[in-house]
Amino acid sequence: MITTKQRSYLKSLAHDLEPTVYIGKAGITENIMQEMDTGFECRELVKVKIQDGCDWKPKEAANEVAQKLNAEFVQAIGKKFTLYRESKDHKQIVLPRK
Repeated sequence: MITTKQRSYLKSLAHDLEPTVYIGKAGITENIMQEMDTGFECRELVKVKIQDGCDWKPKEAANEVAQKLNAEFVQAIGKKFTLYRESKDHKQIVLPRK
């Protein structure tokens, strides 16, 4: 569980990120889950955009994916949301202390 200070720090890092994963009409598929898992290992912070044809709401999708991939919800704005999970092998982000 991340603190509000850590969440705020992650939001500042996510501000300039472009979405790397897109959820379309098919919803949250196995391929999307694998892509996000790879993104967490490479970058630790993943921004996702929900496209127009998708029925998922950003917070619902974020919570579903976060639970399945053991990630932390950072923020949801409009049709985009951001998740964080510490990488085992490629740690890049140093969070502020708790």
